[in-house]
Amino acid sequence: MADELQELQENAEHGAHEKSLAPVTITMAVLAVLVASVSLMGHRAHTEEILHQTKASDQWSFYQAKDIRRRSYELFIDEVSVFSLQNSEQVEKIKEKYAKEVERYKDEQKDIQSEAKSAENEVITDQKRADRFDLGEVLLEAALVICSITLLTRKKVFWLMGIVLGLAGVAIAATGLLIH
Repeated sequence: MADELQELQENAEHGAHEKSLAPVTITMAVLAVLVASVSLMGHRAHTEEILHQTKASDQWSFYQAKDIRRRSYELFIDEVSVFSLQNSEQVEKIKEKYAKEVERYKDEQKDIQSEAKSAENEVITDQKRADRFDLGEVLLEAALVICSITLLTRKKVFWLMGIVLGLAGVAIAATGLLIH
């Protein structure tokens, strides 16, 4: 970014000497601000993506822990059912207690699974948003470079191409804001 600012300053100096190039240098300044803005939005989208991915992973780990506990209780119920114990009334109470725990864990797992899938869907949305911002950033950077060619060649066609490419970059980045 420091190199881009240095280049922008040099180009502005060229524009100060030739008044016909002033619109080009202003366009380049606007493009530089847009590049920085879209880049920031892209970084934030990627950060959200990572946070949601972490949340999904945490939920799946929690789901797995509940599954292990539930299976342990099921195993205990199976073992109590197989072995003959002295106080069968007490054994039935224990089996009933653990059967309720098994059902409770099954219900909790459904909620955890739903939260994990929701977080995974948010990751997909964040990826799409970040991709749009990244593409918009690339187009804006290319537009900035193409506009700067105008200062070297004095041909306005490069300035116009830069404007068109810049508008495309802004449009694509704006679609990233629409993704929810």
